[in-house]
Amino acid sequence: MPEFANDPEGDAEWEGLLQQLRHQPLAQPRPFFYGRVQARLAAETSRAWLPGWMRRPAYAMLVGALVLVLSGDDKALASGTIPPAASAPIRR
Repeated sequence: MPEFANDPEGDAEWEGLLQQLRHQPLAQPRPFFYGRVQARLAAETSRAWLPGWMRRPAYAMLVGALVLVLSGDDKALASGTIPPAASAPIRR
């Protein structure tokens, strides 16, 4: 067992340090901190790069699904079969 495990003086030193920390004054933010935070938040919301309705997940997924549907090849979907050129084996 290490020697410092049963050292009562070590405990007293730690208690003294903790007491010093407890008596320290509480940290305070610099002057006008909250005003600067409010100004930064207002500036960030004013320059949003997405429209307000697109920031909602349901609308974003709807637009994504619409893009996928409109960008597909409708001829392959309409026939329900694979075109013959795509299913033919490659001959060399």
